[in-house]
Amino acid sequence: MPAPGMAGWNLALRFGLELAALVGLAMGAWEVSSGWVRWVAVILVPLTATVVWGVFNVVGDPSRSGKAAVEVPGRVRLGIEFLVFAGGAGGFNLSGRPIAALVFVFLVLTHYAFSIARIRWILDN
Repeated sequence: MPAPGMAGWNLALRFGLELAALVGLAMGAWEVSSGWVRWVAVILVPLTATVVWGVFNVVGDPSRSGKAAVEVPGRVRLGIEFLVFAGGAGGFNLSGRPIAALVFVFLVLTHYAFSIARIRWILDN
């Protein structure tokens, strides 16, 4: 079955959420580390999330290019998304920005609410 399309606004929201998650991960890494490790963590944590996000995909995913460097089952992909988004929200909260964390979670849930067809498709693949 072909992948369902996604509205342009939802794709733009998703891209913004991806960037915000990386910022949140960096902020959280800053808060839980110190000294020179802090600087390394601020770079490596979001960089690692970016690589995992970009490499492990479901072929044909409408929110992606449709390509996958490493093809994974849909449940694995959704798990990766959950970890990155939850890590971003956690990072905002750890850095003393609970309102930003709540707004971020609300926007993630909004994105997924309008992505039900994609979620169903991903779970079937």
